This record gives sequence, C-alpha cells and structure tokens, in this order.
Amino acid sequence: MNITEYMTKLGQQAKVAGREVSRAESGLKNKALLKIAEQLAEQSQFLAEENAKDLLAGKEKGLDAALLDRLELTPSRIQAMIDGLHQVAALPDPVGAITDLKYRPSGIQVGQMRVPLGVIGIIYESRPNVTVDAAALCLKSGNACILRGGSESIHSNQAIAKCIAKGLALAGLPEHAVQVVETTDRAAVGQLITLNDYVDVIVPRGGKSLIERISKEATIAVIKHLDGICHVYIDAAADKEKAIAIAVNAKTHRYGVCNAMETLLVAEAVATQVLPELAKRYAAKGVELRGCLKTCSIVPAAVRATAEDWATEYLAPVLSIKVVADIDEAMQHINEFSSGHTESIITENYSLARRFLREVDSSSVMVNASTRFADGFEYGLGAEIGISTDKLHARGPVGLEGLTSLKYVVLGDGEIRQ
Repeated sequence: MNITEYMTKLGQQAKVAGREVSRAESGLKNKALLKIAEQLAEQSQFLAEENAKDLLAGKEKGLDAALLDRLELTPSRIQAMIDGLHQVAALPDPVGAITDLKYRPSGIQVGQMRVPLGVIGIIYESRPNVTVDAAALCLKSGNACILRGGSESIHSNQAIAKCIAKGLALAGLPEHAVQVVETTDRAAVGQLITLNDYVDVIVPRGGKSLIERISKEATIAVIKHLDGICHVYIDAAADKEKAIAIAVNAKTHRYGVCNAMETLLVAEAVATQVLPELAKRYAAKGVELRGCLKTCSIVPAAVRATAEDWATEYLAPVLSIKVVADIDEAMQHINEFSSGHTESIITENYSLARRFLREVDSSSVMVNASTRFADGFEYGLGAEIGISTDKLHARGPVGLEGLTSLKYVVLGDGEIRQ
C-alpha cells in the first residue's frame, strides 16, 4: 500500500462527503446516529469477538493493565456508546444558528452563524469507544472525519467502522463522511497531520508522546491537551465525609484516564483528621502513596515524594500527597505543576470556593466534586471529542460547539456603503 496515495484519497473523499454532511438537515443526521446505534446493538457479539482479538494481542505484547483497561469493550461500554449516540441525537443542532443580530446605523443587520469546521482528523490510542464518540459528534456538527485508532485496537475499530458505514448508508448519508484508517502503518499519522488541502483540524487523543509529536509535526490546527495532572485540594473548611469520598473516587474510580487525580493537597489544619482515614482507604485499594515530609510523618506507609512526582501523570494506582498551609499555597502548587486539565477544591467556605474558581487557570475547575466528572458525557455534551487545555477556540471537554466555528452574516435590503 502506498500510504501517501491512500491518505490523500481518504482526504479527497472526506472533503466531498463533508460538503454533503454540512448541508444535511438535523433530522437526517439524527437518523444516521440512531441507525449506527441500532447496528452497534445488533452487532454487539461481533464487536466483543473482535475486541477479544485485540485484548489477546495486547496481553501477548505486554501492554500494562491501564492500557488493557482502556482497550476493553465491556458490555457496559458498548451500551455507553449506544447511549452516547442517542444522547447526541437528542441534543440541539448548533449548525446554522444565528446569534447576536444587531442593526447598524447603515441599516444592515450583522450577526454570527455557527458553521462546521469541515474535515476533522482524529488520532487516538487504545480506546475503541472513541471511534463512536468521535463519529457521532462530527456527524451532528456537520463535519466529516478521518479516524486513525491505535494499532492495538485495529480489530475493534474496523468492526465499529462497519457498523458506522452501514448506519450512514441506511440513513442516506455518504459512507465517506466517517472513514477509519485501515492500516496500522505509523506513516499514516504523518500523512494525516499534513493533509492541509483536505483536513481542517486535528484532534489527538492518547499519551503525551503522541500528542507532543503531533503538535510539533502537524501543519494543521490541533485541538489538544498534553496530560492530565489533576489536583484535589482539601481545605481547612472542608466537610470531612465529602473530602474523603471525593479524594477516594477521584483517584481510584479509574486509573488510566486523564481526569483521575494525581496529586492530593491537604490543608495543614485538617491533615491529621483526614489523611489517616484516606491512607486506610487507599491501602485497601492498593494505591501507593508518595508524600511530602509532613505527609510521611502522618502516614508512615507513605514514601517520600520527589520533585518529579509533582509533575507526573501516573495513570496508575500511585498518588502524590502534599500538606499545604492554606489555599494560597495550594493554588501556588497547582499553578506550578498543573497541566491545566481539572482541579477541585473541597470546602464549605463560599468565599474561598469563589476564589478558587476565579484564580485557578485550568479548563475545568470544581467545588466539592470529583475530578472524574470532567468528561463530555457527564457535562451533558453527549460525548466528547477530547479535552482541550488550549485557550483559543475550544477549552475543556470538546463537544458539538467545539467542533464548529462562527462566521459573520450580514442581512441587508439594498443598502450601499456611503
């Protein structure tokens, strides 16, 4: 296979299909989403069988537990994909909406219309459910997409691609509106991120090395976040029960995800009250604790944290803990080490909560809630294409609106400029 020719052909096909999808009515796009959902339900056994091939190959290659977890398509995850399609179908269609219409002194009306981005290239690792999430959001927002999953999930992705293609065909939309790259050749990624004539935006989802490579080599705009070093700060005015429940959930609900807590910050005034109980809970779940000097004096099982720990996304049952004087030291630590993904404060002090929301510069900032909620599905976006920690265009979980942009529209009645 000539990779350059193959990827160029995908780009050309996506461009043509994208024009058709961009003008499709909401009802037709929703019909396609529901038909894809039907196909996934009908083919759930086939999906599980193909996924099992990937899991077996992954184990033989020595993939770690976190990667295998991301790779697995359990019945509940297949159902979540189906639910996500239904949820996206039920969402308002942002395309074509005109806002902020204002009359100018000249007599013209000026407003902004929401329009699709065009063709979106999505590069991701392991998680095959991303294939459906991405296809759903791109379709609903009037975009075509080219999806390149990881080589470790090739069987799962191709099985899902068949369901998507059939759903599109049954609804009367072009099958090329969603194309899944069929080769595992890494050169395909290099081609995709430089297809300037056909692809408008790149969204990488995966490990830091993948995203760094794409950010450096892409000649197309990239929506991205490098890693998820998320913090929870337990304030002196925290409710102890809430604090313990959130700190346990944020770390142990799932390890191999970007919204898992990696560093716990605890106000010195309550450290002796919450850390011993938390240490018991973490020990029961096999979490290794790495702490500052004060943490180690309160929790004997903790090992001394190094400077590197504060800047590490573990994606594993390992947690850094630091005892801080107050909210100011907590925010100073967050501003120094955070990746700008998600931070949460646990406090009953309204004024401190408002300060934290205002002063912490991350894409999601929370009060009395687990960082695990930083997710498009949980935010009511239906699904997410990824999370952006950049400050231009899209920020935080990227749903339908993040896959559109605004253009100016002018309504006149024969006005000419004087």
